[in-house]
Amino acid sequence: MAETSAHAEHGNTPAAWTAVVIALVGFTVSGVAITAAQTFWAVAGGVVVLLAGVVGKVMQLAGLGKRA
Repeated sequence: MAETSAHAEHGNTPAAWTAVVIALVGFTVSGVAITAAQTFWAVAGGVVVLLAGVVGKVMQLAGLGKRA
């Protein structure tokens, strides 16, 4: 049965997918860097994760995401 509630889309927008992919890259870089004891890359990956939220919000405001 098709869902008709306000949450049926559940973030399936270009803004959401872009933010998730960027965050995934950042988490991956940080995870590998932490296991390899590379502080610079661990912090860089964390910055990328934070930028994912900014990119997602900017894309949402540009009309590529769902408004609440």
